[in-house]
Amino acid sequence: MNHFFYSPLYISILTMTAQAQSSTPEELAPMVVTGKSESLLGTAGTASKGQASNLELNERPYLRRGELLEAIPGVIITQHSGDGKANQYFVRGFNLDHGTDFSISMDGQPVNFVTHAHGQGYADLNPIIPELVEQLDYWKGPFYGQLGDLSTAGAAKFRFFNMLPQGIATFGYGEDNYFRGLIADTIDLTAPADVSQDDANNSSLTPSNDDRSGFTYALEYNYYDGPWELPSNSQRINGFLKYYKQSGQDQFSITAMGYDGEWDSTDQIPKRAVDNIGRFGNLDETLGGESSRYSLMAAWDRENTNGRTHADFYVGYYDLDLFSNFTYFLTDPVNGDEFEQKDERYFAGGEIRREWDFGNSSTFTVGLQTRHDLISGVGLYNTLDRERLSTVREDDVYEANVGIYAVADYHVNEWFRMQPGLRADGFYFDVESNDPVNSRNKTDGIVSPKLNLIFGPWSETEIYANAGLGFHSNDARGVTLAVDAADPIVRTYGYELGVRTEVLPNVVSTVALFYLHSDSELIYIGDAGTSEPGPATERYGIEWSTYWRPTYWLTIDNEITLSEGKSLGVGSDNEIPGAVPITLNAGVTFGRDEGFFGSLRGRFFSPRPLIEDGSVESRQSFQVNSRVGYRKNDWEVAVDVLNLLGRDDNDIEYFYASRLPGEGVDGVEDIHFHPTEPRTFRISLTHRF
Repeated sequence: MNHFFYSPLYISILTMTAQAQSSTPEELAPMVVTGKSESLLGTAGTASKGQASNLELNERPYLRRGELLEAIPGVIITQHSGDGKANQYFVRGFNLDHGTDFSISMDGQPVNFVTHAHGQGYADLNPIIPELVEQLDYWKGPFYGQLGDLSTAGAAKFRFFNMLPQGIATFGYGEDNYFRGLIADTIDLTAPADVSQDDANNSSLTPSNDDRSGFTYALEYNYYDGPWELPSNSQRINGFLKYYKQSGQDQFSITAMGYDGEWDSTDQIPKRAVDNIGRFGNLDETLGGESSRYSLMAAWDRENTNGRTHADFYVGYYDLDLFSNFTYFLTDPVNGDEFEQKDERYFAGGEIRREWDFGNSSTFTVGLQTRHDLISGVGLYNTLDRERLSTVREDDVYEANVGIYAVADYHVNEWFRMQPGLRADGFYFDVESNDPVNSRNKTDGIVSPKLNLIFGPWSETEIYANAGLGFHSNDARGVTLAVDAADPIVRTYGYELGVRTEVLPNVVSTVALFYLHSDSELIYIGDAGTSEPGPATERYGIEWSTYWRPTYWLTIDNEITLSEGKSLGVGSDNEIPGAVPITLNAGVTFGRDEGFFGSLRGRFFSPRPLIEDGSVESRQSFQVNSRVGYRKNDWEVAVDVLNLLGRDDNDIEYFYASRLPGEGVDGVEDIHFHPTEPRTFRISLTHRF
């Protein structure tokens, strides 16, 4: 491949955050930094498998917490409402609403929520503190036995540090009353190693590498008003505590996380209202919400003589109170169409797995995963000024999922590997509704085989052929309806052909051809503010990613996805609303341990159909973010410029009918959009200790 082919695409650069170094490095285990330019030859099962390191995540200038996921090729993150809501996710052309069919977890705890008040698979990344993420692993397609519900398009796993390499204190300030403060550190609890009397006064001795422990803490506060006519008053508080101990072949950790947020929201607005209220105006000043999430996680790992054993468990509490109004006065011309979505639940689950090593680097793994959601009063209410007027629906729900899987990584010979897998899942849905006719329970199960074939490496190149069956569950409230109930589980399947090559020095490049089919896709309904089961769909496309690190202080990357999606069995009007044909992420990052560093990053997504006949399309979007800074010793100062080009793009667009005051009872069909934020400057000061 010709490196110079990419140069026109590199109109963006990532930031370079200081690599963490402990003030007492001899007391911590060595940290291996892995990233997208690291070699996965001999380990990956698909061309689209990858990872991003802590450095790669934190060197990116980003506007929203969810944009951490844009480190994954083919992923676009936007927002159609306030900062406290989950973002809008696009993956390989899928409009995934707030997370449907893309599973996200943090240290083994799922982020997505099933049977959520605002949509199936709702995944809010606000509880994650970026500086605490050691690595982000990602997968695409239904090809992995370890991945279950809501993972057809892909999956992402955030892995937190067990012990931070350095303490960190950060203060950020920016336009529109942006403030951010963070302090995080690890208290090393490792006991001194046994030493002889002659060495008792030798302070340079290190403790045993097989016995170490530490207590990590972090506290983060964010405030932001945004550019909106109605200040968003967005506040977020995150807390993090983790105890970690390694003793011989055993590792144990227990983690407590807490998040609390509140915000006022400027939702999407109709295009026809812009002349009166402006791009950043609103039609209902009482929208917004409150959300909180508290959880406790424990994990244990043991290195056995012939493999590894892992067990983890989590339990948590979640609450959301969300007020929206997407149609204004279409349904209720007197009080307006404002509504409240309420979700309050306790959740628990975990995983146990055992991996065995065999000759020729082969492995065999079996595991059991379980999840339980006890939802109290998931409800939809008509409201006025955040006061309830009537109940549309209110349900108590218990939903349980148990999955077992077995996967193998069999090295047939030095140039051929096989990764067969088999997964079986069972679901239980129990709904007690305010309408007794919809109060019932239901069970269902599904079996999903997988197969990955890997050929090579030859000349630092591997070839992959992948096939797999997957699934997603539907909202329990739809599953137990007395009339026109939704299928509890929807079958999906996919294929992928890919190549991963490192034949050029310091270059990692992957190409993947993919196909995905869903028997029923979850479609976001713009005027209802939720997702509903839709027709069967299929998607196919190509994804190309290249990462070039010519020197240790310079990285260049390019990620492009082309896809085509169609609904099946619906006639000629078969466009999938919101399906994005083309996405592009590209960037350049430079910086040494000291001195100037910088990053420029560009993101493009193409026009997309907004209705089934394709007659109405969205605008394209092209955003460029930049960071430049200087670091010296343990100090760092950086300036971010978000939307560097000052473009008036839109984050999201829908087409549906709404009614403004004075309009007819049937309303007006129109494009409704949420604008990108204008050019924004932010400065941050960081001290590492």
